[in-house]
Amino acid sequence: MKKFFTSPMVLIGALLLGIYFGNVQLQTYFGRQALAATGLVSLPLDQALAKAKAESKMVLVDVSAIWCPACRMMDRNVFADARVKKVIAARYVFSRLEYESAEGKDFLKTHQLEGFPNMWLLAASGNLVQHLEITFKPSEFLEQLGP
Repeated sequence: MKKFFTSPMVLIGALLLGIYFGNVQLQTYFGRQALAATGLVSLPLDQALAKAKAESKMVLVDVSAIWCPACRMMDRNVFADARVKKVIAARYVFSRLEYESAEGKDFLKTHQLEGFPNMWLLAASGNLVQHLEITFKPSEFLEQLGP
């Protein structure tokens, strides 16, 4: 048994696992920082739908993974933009669903969707209205939200 734990392959495997999990933690940290910098208030989907109904708004659903570099870029380049935040606050209720959460998985499964980032506009009833193309340019994102 002693030979097994000192085998170069086991040591290399342990090192690679350590690097992988360390990277996931680092990417998660960066993701949390980028999300916090947006200043957007995200509600769980059920609360967002209720608020949207009460305020006659639609829900902007962002299915993202906290460790995802593309999602982080979306946060930094688009959701942190003052013009984008202003339009979202005025016309939408924002709900960010973590891809790996039960809520995120249920949303994707219910609507037969895959992947992240994945952006949708929902009616207050919960019906899908429009899929938003992923863009890292605030002006292009705003065009999709309409006038």
